[in-house]
Amino acid sequence: MHHTQSNLIEINEKIKNKINDLSLSEYNPKVIAVSKTFSEEDIMPLIKYGHCDFGENKVQEAQKKWPKLKELNKNLKLHMLGRLQTNKVKNAVEIFDYIHSLDSLKLANKISNEIHKKSKKIKIFIQINLGSEKQKSGIEPSDLEQFYNNCKTLKLDIIGTMCIPPDTKDPRHFFKDLMQLNKKINLPEISMGMTNDYLDALEYKSTYLRIGTGIFGKRTK
Repeated sequence: MHHTQSNLIEINEKIKNKINDLSLSEYNPKVIAVSKTFSEEDIMPLIKYGHCDFGENKVQEAQKKWPKLKELNKNLKLHMLGRLQTNKVKNAVEIFDYIHSLDSLKLANKISNEIHKKSKKIKIFIQINLGSEKQKSGIEPSDLEQFYNNCKTLKLDIIGTMCIPPDTKDPRHFFKDLMQLNKKINLPEISMGMTNDYLDALEYKSTYLRIGTGIFGKRTK
């Protein structure tokens, strides 16, 4: 068995046990295998195993790796996780099924124009900068309701919110905040939790876990 397959099996088992410990029924979060910097050769064992959700951080890298893979495997879903520049939106709309990093009205307008031009359905998460970190993108929590209403006016399919907690702080505080913000605007999905904290994210009902190193191993690039 390939190491990515065994790693994914182990992660899924830990998720199952955590959900049992939390006594949560009908809770089935999805794992996004974050394949940035990894090759098709690294990705194929997971596709053969039946895994469907993969994440990339850069549009150009996704364009090189995924068109053929998606053509041969119609059930694959590709998630844009990194910061999306407006000049890359046209290409992003062509290759991605989900965008987790909507962080400005300018970007929302650009995505809206492209998806309606192409009649493409893309599910979108609003990224929120819960730690008010200058180096990270995302809207301020206080702006969420107005921003969400603007996105609805643009007829974007907003399904949830996303966050990347500060590296040096306990993520559970931020996971709780995001869960409450998500409830406030009544959205069904939450994108939070990575290799080091995905089990904590389960306590706050994350529905999409973004796991890279835990599945593929340490990146060399």
